[in-house]
Amino acid sequence: MIIRRALTTEAETLTQIAKEAKRYWGYPEHWLNFWQDDLTIRPEFVDNNPVYVAEGEGNVLGFYALIIKKQKAELDHLWVAPAHIGSGVGKALFIHAMQSAARGKVSEIEILSDPNAEGFYRKMGAHRIGESVSEIDGQPRSLPRLSINPGDPKSS
Repeated sequence: MIIRRALTTEAETLTQIAKEAKRYWGYPEHWLNFWQDDLTIRPEFVDNNPVYVAEGEGNVLGFYALIIKKQKAELDHLWVAPAHIGSGVGKALFIHAMQSAARGKVSEIEILSDPNAEGFYRKMGAHRIGESVSEIDGQPRSLPRLSINPGDPKSS
């Protein structure tokens, strides 16, 4: 497996991975439709932000994107194709993101996590700093907001 910069021509593939990974958690299809914009990766986004893919045997296995603003960043995406969840692809992408951020002098990375992914991020060294509450189907939905220092030993 290698990790390399994403190509703008891969935006559709990245969108498909994001949707399949979200679907993996058993969310209703109409929720996925509601999240369509958040899960769609556009070529301009790939061109204008650090987006990296994990590639194995010529296939994209997963990807991440960092939104960097001065010395802080947001891990805007980290998705792994369902067939590769639990295989180390997510960990490799996360570590790469932390190393990239540290090289760029980023002091803090925030993550608005899916509740199903919070355990992964906490295992990688992130800690909860709050939550973001929204509503879907008339029900409140709480998303953990996490933070990590890219130099944290668990992430390098």
